Amino acid sequence: MGGEFLAFDLGASSGRGIIGAINNGKISLKEIHRFDNNHVQIQGHYYWDILSLFTEMKNALTIATKDGYKKLSSLGVDTWGVDFGLVGRDNVLLGNPYSYRDPRTDGIMNKVFDIVPAKILYNLTGIQFIQFNSIFQLYIMVQENNPLLNVTEKLLFMPDLINFLFTGEKVSEYTIASTSQLLNPVKKQWEPELFARMSLPIDIMPEIIKPGTLVGKITPEIMKETGTSDLNVIAPACHDTASAIAAVPAKGKGWAYLSSGTWSLMGIETDKPIITKASLENNFTNEGGVDDKIRFLHNIMGLWLLESCRRLWLNNGESADYDELFKSAADSKAFKIIINPDDPSFLNPVNMLDAIDGYCKKNHQPVPGNKGEYVRTILESLALKYRFVIEKINSMTAEPVHTLHIVGGGSQNDMLNQFAANATGLPVFAGPVEATAIGNIMIQAIAKKELNSVEEGRDMIRNSFQLKRYEPKEQKTWNEIFVKNKYLFS
Repeated sequence: MGGEFLAFDLGASSGRGIIGAINNGKISLKEIHRFDNNHVQIQGHYYWDILSLFTEMKNALTIATKDGYKKLSSLGVDTWGVDFGLVGRDNVLLGNPYSYRDPRTDGIMNKVFDIVPAKILYNLTGIQFIQFNSIFQLYIMVQENNPLLNVTEKLLFMPDLINFLFTGEKVSEYTIASTSQLLNPVKKQWEPELFARMSLPIDIMPEIIKPGTLVGKITPEIMKETGTSDLNVIAPACHDTASAIAAVPAKGKGWAYLSSGTWSLMGIETDKPIITKASLENNFTNEGGVDDKIRFLHNIMGLWLLESCRRLWLNNGESADYDELFKSAADSKAFKIIINPDDPSFLNPVNMLDAIDGYCKKNHQPVPGNKGEYVRTILESLALKYRFVIEKINSMTAEPVHTLHIVGGGSQNDMLNQFAANATGLPVFAGPVEATAIGNIMIQAIAKKELNSVEEGRDMIRNSFQLKRYEPKEQKTWNEIFVKNKYLFS
């Protein structure tokens, strides 16, 4: 009998507790609890309701116990990157963490570049520039002389904060720390020069631990509240994308990954950071992965655009069933409108439909006339952006990409997967859907000696889940469209 592991996988819109059981070289999953995770807007700012999220995770533990999972091997937490909470004296939580979509960081990057020039910042961290990176969120606090900084003892990124609430231990797991743009990817430690230049005390940063490290045990109070027995909390790859990439069922070299969801995270695994003039110009990032690997990747806005449109239609009382939307998209004219999914206007608009319309007018293109045209515009544009990123990867590395693996919730999107194959000219393998939770569980299993290595874990995943293959089609047409619209993606 193999082990049973609890993965808490928190995304920007929902969270879930998933039990993973390993038996006879295969892994099986059971979702035991799912819950919403929404921004809370207060006086023009967006926050995460961390106490509500933690309550739901304790509810999941209670459900697991009632369902007979009384002797779990361990639990692990993964979340999105960059956001953090602050802990003061006597382990006091100093307010709710800001959401990365909060507008307070608008325009902040250039102010940071005044004290740390962009080239120096990139050379020190290897992280692409996005306005909500932790370094920019922190500099806003410094600039505003935020009083919380004066009473902060430790800064904890979201999964680290949850681990603290479970165990009382204040540490930071390497992959989540690497998203902050405060970490030196060569030394794998906090970069003192950045803290000095920003007048920020480096001692608020916690010790960095590797994926697979035991954080501690859940507190006696939580054991009593949930009915759970003595339970270890293990740090998996605490950044959700790092866990998802750990679960990519690939072999050998020459493959790229696309973690497809709210964001599309596209890149390759490397042994060392790639920090060059070209990687800076192309705005690629070097984030931490498992086994001391680097995730050399580019963030793309992803299915956030589609989900934002769909939410507006539903709020207006309109039908927005996925099958209906994709059928309407299939019936719409191909390549009528091409947008850059990474345009800043799409980051957190009040109305995504209006944002797309505004982009089209600004770029002298027709405005989508119905739901199908909006959906087709988004999916074709995403696929073309994937082609753009693959070309950039090939220009910066010696090993050309010959296969694309798509994992995560977006791997269920047949239309987007086929478009990705068409646009890139690569065979695409889609699945598994629950890659993030699987990677989380896999790292826990390695830590508990149920698996020997990431390679063995990837073999197990290939044996456990059926992948769907997509071959490129309509190559000539897609290539012509890409060449014509490539300028939009720069």
